[in-house]
Amino acid sequence: MPSTLFDKLWRQHLVQELPGGTALVAIDRIFLHERTGSIALKSLRESGRPVLDRARVFCTMDHIVDTFPGRGDDTKLPGGRAFITETREAALEAGIHLFDVRDPNQGIVHVISPELGIVLPGATVVCPDSHTCTQGAMGAFAWGIGSTEAEHALATGTLRLAKPKTMRVRFEGALAPGVTAKDLSLLLIGTHGAVGGNGYVVEYAGSAVHALDVEARLTLCNMATEFSAVTGLIAPDEKTFAYLKGRSFAPQGAEWDRAVAAWRELKTDEGATFDREIVLDVSDLAPMVTWGTSPQHAVPVGARVPEQAASGTTPEAYDRALAYMDVQPGQALQELKIDAAFIGSCTNSRLSDLRRAAAVLKGRRVAPGVKAICVPGSMSVKRAAEAEGLDRVFLDAGFEWRESGCSMCFYAGGESFGKRERVVSSTNRNFESRQGPETRTHLASPETVAASAIAGRLADVREFA
Repeated sequence: MPSTLFDKLWRQHLVQELPGGTALVAIDRIFLHERTGSIALKSLRESGRPVLDRARVFCTMDHIVDTFPGRGDDTKLPGGRAFITETREAALEAGIHLFDVRDPNQGIVHVISPELGIVLPGATVVCPDSHTCTQGAMGAFAWGIGSTEAEHALATGTLRLAKPKTMRVRFEGALAPGVTAKDLSLLLIGTHGAVGGNGYVVEYAGSAVHALDVEARLTLCNMATEFSAVTGLIAPDEKTFAYLKGRSFAPQGAEWDRAVAAWRELKTDEGATFDREIVLDVSDLAPMVTWGTSPQHAVPVGARVPEQAASGTTPEAYDRALAYMDVQPGQALQELKIDAAFIGSCTNSRLSDLRRAAAVLKGRRVAPGVKAICVPGSMSVKRAAEAEGLDRVFLDAGFEWRESGCSMCFYAGGESFGKRERVVSSTNRNFESRQGPETRTHLASPETVAASAIAGRLADVREFA
């Protein structure tokens, strides 16, 4: 019987069917970070249970750590130092892989996991972070969990899970210049709503997805959680294998050849059925931007604020979003002046993202009064960008150039943008106060952020071609 990619991954990791419609699933990789890692590790220690397989567990400092040059254990977050020091102590005691504050491989978990070859096709990967779905771009079953589930996975190498439904989203057509994987995500969520993927594992497919490079696929899968999906995934192909070959934790030598032979079978069979299918023609897609306080409030950057609530949004929520964002129905988005621009996060902080943004910025300057920040997703990305001179492009344009980390993707009491400031951001969430107290965030691709920083307003990157 023909099988979907997800059905194959499920069967390969099924340990036992359990009563009540759940199952015990084997976990191949566990990734922790300093915001939640110490909680799981300390609780495990207090229970007297060891980590079952230390070689499969990884931890990085990314959420709380400062991104200012010369950083150490102190952070802008009140009490943030304790998150770092306690996670370090617990990780070293447990004997797991730790990418500490000054480690040359430190970075955002969902950036360093692919670039180090920790996530591999066919693997199950969990992390106490909702954007673990990013790693499904490598052909893995990757999803976010809580600290208690992380403790269970650390101790047993398994988790209990109800099997999700399956959905295939096909993006068909060739993307126009200036249109990216970020725009595909915003199109899907804007068209089918922020809960459109609820209860599903979403496989992204179609000619547009096949044409994406690996880093762009990571961006696409990253926002599966904003679609309320359990996770997103993409069947691995020759691009995936070429990306992974030689990575630190990837198989080597004869093991590599055997692994690739197995990975080539990780694809949806012809004739396999999904519980739901969506097809989107993206041939005429324009760069997208959000106008409101949900990723589903997404429209082409050249459009206007919708005159009425879209399907799935109540009139009350629509009115609240208008008021919070200080926009009016029918208002042109490109009239909105910005106070700040941010390029970073697990969504859009990889080398290819920085290259595209730098191509827009080169020879230009950020508009007066705009605070602009670029935070590479890993120290490896930062070094590679500096080797190409991208840091000078950002600095000469008026951007701050930072160390790697989650930074101003989210506000937890530390560094933030100002109250009610309007920010264009390459991140994944534009919720109320997500990037600062009452900060107004517009989501967009890195090149749209760069173009907007230059213009001092929301702008279409195609104006700067």
